Amino acid sequence: MWSIFKKELNQFFSNLTGYIAIILFLLINGIFLFVLPDSSIFEFGYASLDKFFELAPWIFMFLVPAITMRALADEFKAGTFEILKTKPLSSWQIVLGKYFSILVVLLLAILPSVIYIVTIKALSAQGGIDSGGITGSYIGLFLLAAVFAAISLCCSGFTSNAVVAFLISVFCCLVLYFGFNALSKMPFFVNGIDYYIEMLGIDFHYRSISRGVLDSRDLVYFMSVIFIFLLATVKNLHKK
Repeated sequence: MWSIFKKELNQFFSNLTGYIAIILFLLINGIFLFVLPDSSIFEFGYASLDKFFELAPWIFMFLVPAITMRALADEFKAGTFEILKTKPLSSWQIVLGKYFSILVVLLLAILPSVIYIVTIKALSAQGGIDSGGITGSYIGLFLLAAVFAAISLCCSGFTSNAVVAFLISVFCCLVLYFGFNALSKMPFFVNGIDYYIEMLGIDFHYRSISRGVLDSRDLVYFMSVIFIFLLATVKNLHKK
């Protein structure tokens, strides 16, 4: 597994893929948070990073599939998957090696955003911010990125075309993140059913963790979704 992990990580940073992913994430967030007047934290009036944690999931919804789309699709297209299967590696080791390398890239993209905390704290009139809420939001953001990575890796395993894998991944991430929330607001879901439908969506649990409270139900949800999609990826590789 670690040989796959190191190979994938070296591949990310031997070309511009990994660097572009990190730069784009920080650049887009920086433009929205500090430049555009409608979303600028300077116009918000409070020492808070709520704008960042509202925007970041939407950026990850496109950025994570873009990073992940070639993970398995290129192996099938180039015919290297057959060579990979001749190595003493199980399907789980192949999948986890690729998955963990993607998580490292995403973690490296998130870490520099800590500068936003320093900036907000320096600009705060009283020099204080909601540390608990921000910590919970960062944990939630990483778990969200991990779920998107698992979904995108799974989608990449169903096609040899990276562009198709990207489009399917974006659609699946969008549905799981926002679809259940939208579905729960339909008028014929009443008497509490709407609440349980909303609970199936990623957005519900992401917002819950962002309040600064680590509820075991939210953690179990994220871990379960990640496991289901990684298991689906492994099952698909067995068929191939």
